[in-house]
Amino acid sequence: MSGDARKTAEGLSYLTGFGNEHASEAVPGALPEGRNSPQRAPLGLYAEQLSGTAFTEPRAHNRRSWLYRIRPSAAHPAFTRTDNGAIRTAPFTETVPDPNRLRWNPLPEPPAGTDFLAGLWTLGGNGDATQRSGVAVHLYHANSSMERVFSDADGELLIVPERGGLLLHTEFGRLHVEPAHVALIPRGVRFRVELLDESARGYVCENYGAPFQLPDLGPIGANGLANARDFRAPVAAYEDVEGPVEVVNKFCGNLWTATYDHSPLDVVAWHGNHVPYVYDLRRFNVIGTISYDHPDPSVFTVLTSPSDTPGLAGVDFVVFAPRWLVGEDTFRPPYFHRNVMSEYMGLIEGAYDAKAEGFVPGGGSLHNMMSAHGPDRETFDRASAAELRPQKIDDGLAFMFETRWPVTLTPQAAGADQLQRRYDDVWQGLERHFRAL
Repeated sequence: MSGDARKTAEGLSYLTGFGNEHASEAVPGALPEGRNSPQRAPLGLYAEQLSGTAFTEPRAHNRRSWLYRIRPSAAHPAFTRTDNGAIRTAPFTETVPDPNRLRWNPLPEPPAGTDFLAGLWTLGGNGDATQRSGVAVHLYHANSSMERVFSDADGELLIVPERGGLLLHTEFGRLHVEPAHVALIPRGVRFRVELLDESARGYVCENYGAPFQLPDLGPIGANGLANARDFRAPVAAYEDVEGPVEVVNKFCGNLWTATYDHSPLDVVAWHGNHVPYVYDLRRFNVIGTISYDHPDPSVFTVLTSPSDTPGLAGVDFVVFAPRWLVGEDTFRPPYFHRNVMSEYMGLIEGAYDAKAEGFVPGGGSLHNMMSAHGPDRETFDRASAAELRPQKIDDGLAFMFETRWPVTLTPQAAGADQLQRRYDDVWQGLERHFRAL
């Protein structure tokens, strides 16, 4: 992408604070005073509410925004079915859940002209999109900016870039997203992805369930983990474009398309809390031990989608950010474990401290519930003999989508060329050291 495009992205303004009621107008006077839907909205605009939760959900959980736009969203022709490409949606029933440890190399290079939507490739997931429960794990690899506009009625999209910057043009304004950032597009929000580099690659968590929120801190206290003020929402910016624009809608697992006679990104002003945002993962305030033992990975939770069981997430988004390790008499890499939760892990940059090789940026691993995993043999041997000085982990950035149910693979993921067929070998050679006293 041109230098002008990146300069434009870097010059964007933002509103700050997670979950806050924000207000923004691209033209002075576009926001009505005191009323959400006055008889006549300012500047000849149309007032429209976008609800991300049921009207009657508790105030603390309710997500909605008021949009003041050039044309109402209702002004569009009928949608017709279009090809789903490599996108798949829960329920995932084409294969059976697999208890084996699995790992993939990055997606191959896409054909020329592949935009973000065409470059989405579903690895698997769980739940049922029509019941608004569960999650899907996607990867993307694109080499062309989107000309069309996309929205997802099935869930919110947490975008985790691994390579290449993105400029997200949304109904609420623009977000500049680089590797080591994450961006969230709420359910139903329309957007277009412009590439800021020749190609872009990364991961997407499609959350069908309750919207992501900051986790409770409990005994940690008032401070730590992700700070609300570090989440940035866009300032209003609109497109006043007449002419044909393709709009693609994901609905109950299928893609539908319609050709509008105008751009739907025509919101001149807005206020509310159902808004897109971007977060810099390097701002995560890591909490860890300063005495002994390796803490559970729950202390690395950035965002959580709660379920109907307190403390049990539909999906958690976890980041293993730069941090100091100072635990004494402690095995410092992640310990061997079996977990009731299922873990899909990806790598944004560098190396992960529990793996010696084979786990690379753009790739990923899946450890379904109760599958035994942990450091490979080389890592175990090295960490068991290491001198326990204070150690800074700052040469990698990994993340995890951790979900309450097993992740069932799509056939394309189960048979992919990039699937590492001998992943189990990394645990071979872990020797018997037991000696009875």
